[in-house]
Amino acid sequence: MAAPNRSLVAKLSLLVVGMFGFAFALVPIYSLFCKVTGLGGKTGGVYSYDASSAKVDPDRSVTVTFITDNSAGMPWDFRAETPMVRVHPGELTEVKFYARNPTDHVMVGQAIPSVVPLPAAAHFHKTECFCFSRQVLQPGQEIEMPMRFFLAPELPRNVDSVSLSYSMYDVTALAAADSKAPKT
Repeated sequence: MAAPNRSLVAKLSLLVVGMFGFAFALVPIYSLFCKVTGLGGKTGGVYSYDASSAKVDPDRSVTVTFITDNSAGMPWDFRAETPMVRVHPGELTEVKFYARNPTDHVMVGQAIPSVVPLPAAAHFHKTECFCFSRQVLQPGQEIEMPMRFFLAPELPRNVDSVSLSYSMYDVTALAAADSKAPKT
């Protein structure tokens, strides 16, 4: 092989390796970017709430709407028992969600949240949520699932309405695979 061809092959090989590495790095970089900026409507993990030190803004009211849906192939009945509430930023609020497994077999579900408008995601704090863990329902079983949250008083003043959407996914096969995986 001639020297110019070897040089071209080496450069193209480096380009392929670089693109492959970039593809692997893209997911964690995007997740970090979303966490920092609130892009994609992702909310953080568990927050704590101390009523004695909470700063509630009684002069401001925000409408929070709850939207639920099931992913393709998820047969559960899943809904918010209260589709909308009005809250004061800084005030702890509890709402309940309902789920029922209408099938004749055990199923595992996982709810994935998303918040709009995007600037509100960084200020939507959950202290308890069924979305933090998988829900295992026996055939015909129904459950009521609480979710406690507060909107941080730093929520931009131009945001007077927030929508929290949950998509319920069937993760039965994933849960079964996880339970069979060797423990380290």
